[in-house]
Amino acid sequence: MVPARVIAVSPLALVTLALSGCSSLGCNDTTAERGKAGSRVQVVNTKGQPLGVTAAVVDWRLEPHPQVPSEGDRVHFRFRFDGADEYSGPAVDACAVDKKRVALGCQTIYSYQAFGPADDPQTGDDWLAVEHPEQVAGVLLIPNDQSYDRRTCEVDVKDGGGIHPPEPPSRGDRL
Repeated sequence: MVPARVIAVSPLALVTLALSGCSSLGCNDTTAERGKAGSRVQVVNTKGQPLGVTAAVVDWRLEPHPQVPSEGDRVHFRFRFDGADEYSGPAVDACAVDKKRVALGCQTIYSYQAFGPADDPQTGDDWLAVEHPEQVAGVLLIPNDQSYDRRTCEVDVKDGGGIHPPEPPSRGDRL
């Protein structure tokens, strides 16, 4: 037979353990769904809500990178973020794609890269290395904000969890 005092204290002990982070009952990780890629996208948060920022590919071309011309052509692209400020803001994934919208190479670009002393201070540029540059048909942006990824439950049971940006695209992903 269990003494009444033990029964009365048990729920209190469980609440204390849960609040102290010793229980993973309240920690859930979910991944946002990847948005539709385009040459001009409305940047969205992990809940799919617009952030009031538009990211666009201004132009792109194949050419050797000036620091490593011996490596052959790379994808040199210019991009623009409208609605972001120069100190903080979103990041999106940029991908060189073939005619079927299959990713040939991707990387994350940040809105702060688009600010600086240029003809258009909201326009930046970057380079994508791809295995077969002759297959590149365009550069697309994925609208999901990649600038902030919360801690996971695995890393921090107490403060982790929540919705995370989608996994970055990989070579071979169809966008």
